[in-house]
Amino acid sequence: MAKKPSAYLQAIARDNSLPIEQSALDLWLKDLQNPLRWGIRPLLQFVFAILLHLIWFFKRLPLPQFSAHQSLQRLICWFCRHFVSKEANLLILRHYATESNVLNFLAANSPVDDYQPVQLYPKSIDDMRDASFVEHDQQLFRLFAELGAWHHPAKPLPVDELSWQHWQPVQMADFEFAEKRTQWLDFESAHALFMCLFCLLLTREQYRDAINGFNLDQSIALRIGDLVGNPKLAEMAYNKHPHYLVGPWNLSQRFLMHGFFTEQLYAYLEGVRQSTTTDTA
Repeated sequence: MAKKPSAYLQAIARDNSLPIEQSALDLWLKDLQNPLRWGIRPLLQFVFAILLHLIWFFKRLPLPQFSAHQSLQRLICWFCRHFVSKEANLLILRHYATESNVLNFLAANSPVDDYQPVQLYPKSIDDMRDASFVEHDQQLFRLFAELGAWHHPAKPLPVDELSWQHWQPVQMADFEFAEKRTQWLDFESAHALFMCLFCLLLTREQYRDAINGFNLDQSIALRIGDLVGNPKLAEMAYNKHPHYLVGPWNLSQRFLMHGFFTEQLYAYLEGVRQSTTTDTA
């Protein structure tokens, strides 16, 4: 007999104050009930946080830099296929799609026409060897550079004039996933294992940029809030102040909150898109 969720989990399962798709919420609630999250994760995060800061110090020394991006990505994909839970893997795949959609919506509704849309929509773990985590960060930086300085519009765009040109709704049935008995590791424990490898196998500039890229969440929310006339969207962003560069302290929480932000902003925009489609039907 399945264990009944705690009173708090039952409460947040029904709380729709912040937009989030039911499929993403169901995955996260199941991941929260993974016993390893409450047993092994605190130990992993403690040990690997210390190791991460030691590697960070080593990488900051005036030594020749090295990067093993492809090896890093192959190792991550192998580990995800064999040891990371189905829920965590699907949340990772969803994150690529939700962030790509959010960035493409921003670009399509910006006054700049000369940009390349983000094309990172992996459907399986193997696809992530090409749609890699590093490429995921670099596409964000590239698009921001192409869009240039933001000029706050005097008024939002009319709903029926919003462009959904590059939007790809996230359908859970599109994801390909082969379950294995060894897939037992929850989302946060898996991140604790990988954060040191990222620091070690990327150059110090690549890693520094990656862990600070989360802070662009606030800028994204402010820009989209201008476009749709909802300044409250900026409140979804936990990671803020992109001009202030940070190190790996509190990385696990900032990483997780970035994932929540993209899910919530995607769900909000998908609601706008669906309502627009219904109104014009």
